[in-house]
Amino acid sequence: MKKIITSMILFTLLFVLGACNASEGKEAVDQGEKKETLIMATSPDYPPFEFYNLVDGEQEIVGFDIDIAKYIAEKLGYELEIRDMEFDGLIGSLQSERVDFVMAGMQATEERKKSVDFSNVYYGGAQSMVFRKDSGFSGPEDLAGLTIGAQLGTTSEQMAQEIMEQVDGIELKPLGKLNTIIMEVKNNRLDAAILSESVAKAYLSVHEDLDYLPLEGEQAGNAIAFPKNSDLVDKFNEVLAEMEESGKLDELIKKWFEEAQEEAE
Repeated sequence: MKKIITSMILFTLLFVLGACNASEGKEAVDQGEKKETLIMATSPDYPPFEFYNLVDGEQEIVGFDIDIAKYIAEKLGYELEIRDMEFDGLIGSLQSERVDFVMAGMQATEERKKSVDFSNVYYGGAQSMVFRKDSGFSGPEDLAGLTIGAQLGTTSEQMAQEIMEQVDGIELKPLGKLNTIIMEVKNNRLDAAILSESVAKAYLSVHEDLDYLPLEGEQAGNAIAFPKNSDLVDKFNEVLAEMEESGKLDELIKKWFEEAQEEAE
């Protein structure tokens, strides 16, 4: 009788252990299938690169940079989480490794390269001067003694500072959000603003009382920013190269800088 009871206990234990092992195996498969999530930070007030728009009745961050990020994440087998931040906090979020990468129409300047690593350049663009049409400005020299705005921490702010060195009496008012800068110009609280030319065109398509002039000067191109020594840089560069070779990058440029402009008009 004892032998029978002992055999039953051993059988039960083997069954339970087998079930546990099978369960653990299933969990391992499930975990293996689950994609790792990459966290991207952006400042979504920079159309057509990144901005809020209604998608299926809900506000969602969309744009040129967003489409590129989604394409790269999918190609590399990652899920993508996008976080809304102020532009001047983006570099800090990389340095503290709270996010994996940044796309925000950010230009790969030599100063920024001291703090973060960059991908290859995926888009280049010039700066411009935005003002009310009734201002009658013909160039930066008309800004003497006036107040101009630029987004804090951007290459537009650097361009504004360069203009200040050439034109006397300009007061610079850096602000965090581009839509705030645009409204300050419209409401005559700023005489002009310095913006990326592509972004200026996007804003002017919906603000017909504004105008812009392109500015001369060599600018660094837009690139994806990473924490120093990130192993994602080479992986992202490989997909960017594939996008350029396949024509996918040109397709997205046309979508956001040509077709979107035509729809606005």
